[in-house]
Amino acid sequence: AATQELGLRTIAATTYEMICGACQQMHPEESYREVQRGLRQRIRRCEECAAAGRQLVLMTKGRTRSEGDDCPICSLPLPLDSEESTFQACCMTKLCDGCILAAEEAGMYDCPFCRTPTANARESIRMAQKRADAGDPTAIYFMGTQYDCGLMGLEKDVARAVKLYKRAAELGVKEAHFNLGCLYFEGVELPKDTGKAIQHYEVAAMQGHVGSRFNLGCMDCLAGNYDIALQHWMIAANLGLGTALDKIKDMFESDLATEANYMEALRGNQSAIEEMASPDRDEARSSG
Repeated sequence: AATQELGLRTIAATTYEMICGACQQMHPEESYREVQRGLRQRIRRCEECAAAGRQLVLMTKGRTRSEGDDCPICSLPLPLDSEESTFQACCMTKLCDGCILAAEEAGMYDCPFCRTPTANARESIRMAQKRADAGDPTAIYFMGTQYDCGLMGLEKDVARAVKLYKRAAELGVKEAHFNLGCLYFEGVELPKDTGKAIQHYEVAAMQGHVGSRFNLGCMDCLAGNYDIALQHWMIAANLGLGTALDKIKDMFESDLATEANYMEALRGNQSAIEEMASPDRDEARSSG
């Protein structure tokens, strides 16, 4: 803080500093235009970065899905629809329904990945808890989901689920950040805290979580940050999310996005959908 001497009195003139979401540097408040000062850290840009057209770090990370989002059998990106893949508690992996169907058609009804015999709910929880106790991040997250929803014979315990989610999030599980974001945003099981919800969504989005990216777009759109919302939805659409493409179309029809924006998102969305497709997955989907 700078000081100014006024006669015999000395007062402190506080200089506020803010972090730029593009260069990640601390700058005095006057280094930002007034409209930028009111934005949260990850979406504000200092005047120098704005003039240079530097992208926000929030928008440069998470533009592709991670290898962890691939089915470990066919190596294709898992479908975004959670109904089209199945989590295997025996090996803590998620398999696409296409690979599961192909295994069943070949006469294999054990886990197609680790070959563990199909277990009942009680045994699945026992295996998952053992892995969680050993510090497996995915198992910790999985146990959180079971307590969150009261599944597999466990009594619903949201407080315990939140603790598990927070631990899994600390260990890098992006889905745990997403679930925490949802809990804080909805404000039903936890006190509503939009700031915490955004923080968790942002971390997950930068790790490639598509649902978090979409939700950020919705929140920024509601806040009137239309250019930021468009960027979020462009990324989500290019990762294969159809609802994000619908939002961009709505923005185009409302003159908040250009035709070029929409066409780019349409091409990216179609490409991502094709990348996730396979004959086995098509068969699994049609068979219900």
